[in-house]
Amino acid sequence: MTALTDFDRVHLWHPYTSMTDPLPAFEVESAAGVRLRLRDGRELIDGMASWWCAIHGYNHPALNCAVEDQLAKMAHVMFGGLTHEPAVRLARTLVDMTPAPLQHVFFADSGSVAVEVAIKMALQFHAAGAGRAGADRLLTIRGGYHGDTFGAMAVCDPVNGMHERFASALPGHFFLDRPAARFGAAVESREIDAAEQMMREHRDRIAAVILEPIVQGAGGMWFYSADYLREIAALCQRHDILLIADEIATGFGRTGRMFACEHAGVVPDLLCLGKALTGGYLTLAATMTTERVAHGVSADGGVLAHGPTFMANPLATAVAAESLRLLQESPWQARVAAIERQLADELGRYAQHPAVADVRVLGAIGVVECRQPVDVARVQQRFVEAGVWLRPFGRLIYLMPPYIIEPADLRRLTDAVALALGD
Repeated sequence: MTALTDFDRVHLWHPYTSMTDPLPAFEVESAAGVRLRLRDGRELIDGMASWWCAIHGYNHPALNCAVEDQLAKMAHVMFGGLTHEPAVRLARTLVDMTPAPLQHVFFADSGSVAVEVAIKMALQFHAAGAGRAGADRLLTIRGGYHGDTFGAMAVCDPVNGMHERFASALPGHFFLDRPAARFGAAVESREIDAAEQMMREHRDRIAAVILEPIVQGAGGMWFYSADYLREIAALCQRHDILLIADEIATGFGRTGRMFACEHAGVVPDLLCLGKALTGGYLTLAATMTTERVAHGVSADGGVLAHGPTFMANPLATAVAAESLRLLQESPWQARVAAIERQLADELGRYAQHPAVADVRVLGAIGVVECRQPVDVARVQQRFVEAGVWLRPFGRLIYLMPPYIIEPADLRRLTDAVALALGD
């Protein structure tokens, strides 16, 4: 322990951590490539990409230059009544790399806020007269996670999620069972029938369906059938219900496609992006939508009442534009495919372990689901001693490394999983 970590333990909150009995926090002094260097000199191979976002690794010279060049011009300027080149350049890139109907971009501070904005857009679309005046609720599936702010919490899993304490303060939305069919399997007709029945019965109230396409993230790391997403999108069109795709975690190549919706050939009405958008440098997110929705939001002459102080921050948009250039010019598909093959091979050996309930891999995501909750404090210490950084939660040990990771480093991460299984 150091003076810094002592102060941290007493005064600082960390994500999903108690102040009365906090989990240990390890002091990082610097980071480069896929390695975090601790204050005591130890180096850890990062298997988390800092919660999905550091896809190019740390301390990347091109991203450093993008921040430094922009910093010499201006760090921030309000977006109300003003604009600037980095925001326009990033918006143009996003419009070019997403499906053609998605033409309009709202920049937000974080993924949760991007979801809040998408929900507000969907509700206002209907309230402004472009849809059904009474449509004031959303439909989603159990097992989802969309963020920690109140609108986002309301569409997270209401029972097994992290926000059940706040249930009485949240609006009541409509929930379907989590799709049972795994990725690569055919969807069961009864699941689609249940969705259609829900939409038919509550069509007047349902403004939009919101889903994490293909991969449910912090709600359980479940990978579900592309057929399910395809059928839900078709039902939305049939019943004139908007579709919100929350690709904050899955966007920018993580599942093996640039966007997870591509696995199902689906184009949503609203698309939420974040995490990997800036390559892990600064917080930034975006909500994209179609012309129909963008114009419908103001069908009654009103405006979208949302304007973050740091909306389209020049530093963040500049580094995001450079991060997307790096991604598009890199062999990211080959890298993610190689990571997927190695994860499947090396994590697959844990499938028969008595402590393991399931192993699943998709793109640059590997999950080992244990039969019992993981003792995070104990396991985290063992991982650090082994020179790796993995952050389990619940019963899940999962890997989502930077795309630039080398096979030998990835092997050290997959080997380390055994430390959480008592081996």
